[in-house]
Amino acid sequence: MALASKHEQNVLGGLTAKQFMREHWHKKWRYIQQAIPNFDELADVPALLELACRANVESRLILRDGKKWTMERGPFKAARLKKLPARDWTLLIQGLNLHLPAADTLLRRFDFLPQARLDDVMVSIAAPGGGVGPHFDSYDVFLLQGIGTRRWNVSEQTDLSLQDGVPLKILKKMLPEAQFDLTAGDMLYLPPHVAHDGVAVQTEGFCTTYSIGFRAPTHQEIADTFLQWLTDTTELDGRLADPDLVATDRPAKIPASYVREVERAIAKLEINRATIAQFAGCFATEPKPSVVFEGPDEPVSRSKFAKLAAAGVRLDAGTLCGYDDLHLYVNGDPFVLMGDAPFWHELADRREAKVPSSLDPQTVDALYTWYEDGWLHFVNG
Repeated sequence: MALASKHEQNVLGGLTAKQFMREHWHKKWRYIQQAIPNFDELADVPALLELACRANVESRLILRDGKKWTMERGPFKAARLKKLPARDWTLLIQGLNLHLPAADTLLRRFDFLPQARLDDVMVSIAAPGGGVGPHFDSYDVFLLQGIGTRRWNVSEQTDLSLQDGVPLKILKKMLPEAQFDLTAGDMLYLPPHVAHDGVAVQTEGFCTTYSIGFRAPTHQEIADTFLQWLTDTTELDGRLADPDLVATDRPAKIPASYVREVERAIAKLEINRATIAQFAGCFATEPKPSVVFEGPDEPVSRSKFAKLAAAGVRLDAGTLCGYDDLHLYVNGDPFVLMGDAPFWHELADRREAKVPSSLDPQTVDALYTWYEDGWLHFVNG
């Protein structure tokens, strides 16, 4: 557990993970000065701007002109970004961890939280005066400062009503209760529904803020996905039948026997704790639709794979992997843990592991398939 202890010290400002979760998670915001001392920028601004020009990267441009807000969605032309004004704009790039190894490493520094809850890293690049307005999020978020300075106002106000007629969810009123100027390595943790407003206050150049966000699907989303999952994974035998049906002089009335047949069909669905647990694992590890995996152009042979994997394999940045007592879940698919459970657990927890020759051949076969599909790669590759 040395790795986890290191992360606690570097990210939580002296708090242990247990203290933070008990006192702050989902409860109380916290300002953490120098959460990551000597924090280095994950990429320079030109490299980040280049990402916003890619079709496979989700990005948004927010511009403010007085009280008027506008929003544009990427991908952007390089010429468009070069013509941006000197101030009052913000460029948001989502899923940075899928495109920059350093951003994925940053995300894993929060591994004192279950991976099932981790979402992604978003970067906000702002010119002087840039921001997205006073708002709140429906999920927990860590806001880590990179270059420049961002001034944050924070409020636990209960009035969360929003402005009408703007392309962003901006609060009608912001009643600041605390204010902080964050510089490189400083971090702010905010639970859901805490109002906040961050503005770049450097006099020149850029301000970057890295948002580590968390998955918080609504109950409706969970229920809708579960019903679709049941449809995709269930095949019931039988057909509606009513051999004892009698003649009627009220043909529009739904017969009680019809209702019983429908009830009998629905009762065949295995909605129990085991079914729900398996769905939960699949749901937690389902990648976003925008995630695309690319296998190697020229994959090595199965035998050579085993030799190279002995030095270690690592999960692709887009791969989501979890487990429970019975199953391993990878990118929304469940696998029964028949053997080598300690290896699978290590790979899922640490996202990389050495592949010893003592593993069951079926385990290596599964890893090889993941390698061909682009779900994992060689550590030294």
